[in-house]
Amino acid sequence: MKTMLITGASSGIGLAAARQLAADGHRLVMVARDPEKLSAAADLVRRTAAGPVDTLQCDLGSLTAVRELAGTVRDSYDRLDVLANNAGAFHMHRVETGDGVEATFAVNHLAGFLLTELLLDLLRRDSPARVLFTASTMHYGATLDFDDLGFRHGYSPNGAYGRAKLANILYVRELSRRLAGTGVTANAFHPGVVATDIWNAAPWFARPALALGKRAFMISAEEGGRTLTYLATDPDVAAVSGCYFQRDRVKAPSRAAQDDATATRLRRVCTELAGLPG
Repeated sequence: MKTMLITGASSGIGLAAARQLAADGHRLVMVARDPEKLSAAADLVRRTAAGPVDTLQCDLGSLTAVRELAGTVRDSYDRLDVLANNAGAFHMHRVETGDGVEATFAVNHLAGFLLTELLLDLLRRDSPARVLFTASTMHYGATLDFDDLGFRHGYSPNGAYGRAKLANILYVRELSRRLAGTGVTANAFHPGVVATDIWNAAPWFARPALALGKRAFMISAEEGGRTLTYLATDPDVAAVSGCYFQRDRVKAPSRAAQDDATATRLRRVCTELAGLPG
């Protein structure tokens, strides 16, 4: 039985993957912000689970909360086989967290970065282990402006989201180099265009078209969750690291996502933002 932690596990592909993995007998640690939604989601997973299902509440928009989450995980579990950084947020207008970080970047990237860095020793302890980030095709065309990483100027919701997802891919590329030879792999993936609650942030005038799109073009959360499940468990990808997947196939990410110098610089910047030692 493997221990797998999934953030953003109260809905969407996080919940779908939790159900799939728990049904296979793995121990699931479900993490989400809203305690009521998290409790309801865990009850749903337990109906078909063949292994234990635990819950940990965390507001990933708070670096303090992420540190507390990591501490709880280290104190509560003697191993971690899969860390799936799946939680996401999409903001129509620029918002800053209490830490002064642009909120889209904070939840979609910085929280996962910090959580991963704080749990690396646990992941290494009984490797092999896998680190996953839910990215997006929206990274194509995205840029990193280190002079204005938080979009203080020219904010757009798609631009901020794409930037965070680009950061995901750059980070797993850099992380995989650091973890070479440890038995811990790191990969990012696009699960497909999934009909999840993240689209609820769209403005009112776009919602009718999105509702139609969900029915006609988007895949279900269950189908999207299978990509996470595949990357968490399939032996064919056990040794694959530093890659970007679309569904269950490796695909070349954008040119910006393949820039090793940018990946190294991004890690230094995120280390400072997260308050980690250099």
